[in-house]
Amino acid sequence: MIVAGFGMNGRATDASLRAALEAALAGGPPPDALAALGDHAPRLAPLAAALALPLIRVPCVAGIATPTQSPRSLAAHGAGSVAEAVALAAAGPGAALTGHRAAARDGTATCAIARGPGDTERNPA
Repeated sequence: MIVAGFGMNGRATDASLRAALEAALAGGPPPDALAALGDHAPRLAPLAAALALPLIRVPCVAGIATPTQSPRSLAAHGAGSVAEAVALAAAGPGAALTGHRAAARDGTATCAIARGPGDTERNPA
């Protein structure tokens, strides 16, 4: 399963969430699901509905190792990147990021893509 995980602030718009997703995908295969922290999920629901994708709510990302190390994210959520941590958690044990997170130009949303270990047909390792 390929999951697009999101981090965002309260100013994130549908357009900024979509822009972050498009930047993170960068021509790669489309996601099977979108994911966000539980309290951010309502903000992501319209995009999930527009794309006809399930929305996975991740309750906590504290302690999930990520390549990006944002001091603000570490202090607020216990993970260096909410988008990367959410994507990894939602894609399941053994998931791997396909690249670093991407940000919307307005800085209100980030997105990272993770591939679960069983998703080798669409995106060979």
